[in-house]
Amino acid sequence: MPFRTLGLNEAILKAVQETGYTEPTPIQSAAIPLIIARRDLIGIAQTGTGKTAAFTLPILSVLATAPSRGIRALVIAPTRELVVQIEENVRVYAKHLPLTIATIYGGVSERPQIKALEHGVDIVIATPGRLLDIIRGREKAFAGIEFLVLDEADRMLDMGFVPAIRQVVRLLPRKRQTLFFSATLSREIEKLTGEFLTEPETVEIGRRSNPAETVAQSVYEISSALKPALLLHLLQHDHLSMVLVFTRTKHGADRIAKRLEGAGISTATIHSNRSQNQRLRALNDFRDGKIRVLVATDIAARGIDVDGISHVINYDFPPNHEDYVHRIGRTGRAKAVGDAISFVMREDEDALRALERFTRRTVPRVKAEGFDYNPAAHPREEGVRGPRSGPRRPPRKPGEIRTPRNENFHGGSSNQSSHGASQKKSLIGRFTGFGRGR
Repeated sequence: MPFRTLGLNEAILKAVQETGYTEPTPIQSAAIPLIIARRDLIGIAQTGTGKTAAFTLPILSVLATAPSRGIRALVIAPTRELVVQIEENVRVYAKHLPLTIATIYGGVSERPQIKALEHGVDIVIATPGRLLDIIRGREKAFAGIEFLVLDEADRMLDMGFVPAIRQVVRLLPRKRQTLFFSATLSREIEKLTGEFLTEPETVEIGRRSNPAETVAQSVYEISSALKPALLLHLLQHDHLSMVLVFTRTKHGADRIAKRLEGAGISTATIHSNRSQNQRLRALNDFRDGKIRVLVATDIAARGIDVDGISHVINYDFPPNHEDYVHRIGRTGRAKAVGDAISFVMREDEDALRALERFTRRTVPRVKAEGFDYNPAAHPREEGVRGPRSGPRRPPRKPGEIRTPRNENFHGGSSNQSSHGASQKKSLIGRFTGFGRGR
């Protein structure tokens, strides 16, 4: 089915043709006619199947048929990166239309965003928190809203944005068209659709919450101490050409990036401690091939929509299957083939089995060819607890008080100063519960 059969405006069709797309994806074929027919919609499809264009194209087509009357479409997304990504898509598809666009998100000054609204725009793309800050007292500017889009609705719930969204929706006109789009749709979100949508149509492409069929998945069972060495070992292979690594924490992301950079592998990070400009620069450098590895946390990675990602590596295995689905959906996008690799420790086994039950699929366990699984063969990474070296101390006897095992408490050097001795006495006092340390 070509795009021309979906009822889109000629200017939109011209822009789509210029992007090189010739036929719509299943979610686009199903959703676009319903949106043009002005129906509320719940759209569920795997990540990378074209959901953004599924709501962007029909909204632009409707807006193109009538003169501007202020803000007419509001798109709410959970992260700054996703807001920017949606804006880029909108600008590409609206290039032949006289429509104006503004973005609203935190981490940057409010002044330019407020000024853009005052000048008048057709489409606003925003994160919930900053939008709520700006919309208060400016409700009249949003009185002409025709479309409300909630993208990544499940992530909004996970991030605690639902109260803010409720407050925003109360300030919008009741007569509007509301669209929910997500890769997954939890029961909690389904309950919320009753609040925001009116007699919605539901479009569900593929099995709910099932990882993309184009992604090959594998698991490496590994200890925490060996994770850094295994990551470096895998990155020795050239076919891991454009790699997105997920960590649980931002400090873990920085630690991994530092280690990879030290090994000569071009790397950048995206997480909440990075400024907006730093995050956008990292994303653009990754997209342009200037860096090979991008290390990210779950929340910051929501807006990563980059073609050509060869591998996603779950350095830290996610605790819930929704995050796993979103992570591995960064590769294998738009019918391309991708690989998802997960490092799984003993404590991750329950989460892995829960994922397999949920997807009704067993993820293959594999061994890294040529990798030495003996911990003694690899230097310990700073900050990562590795295997104990040296003889173990005998078990502690009942009532025995022990001091930490380091040179300050076991003699130190032969020329230890009196200051060192007094320092030792003070520290012993802290650990025994007496003296100045109490």
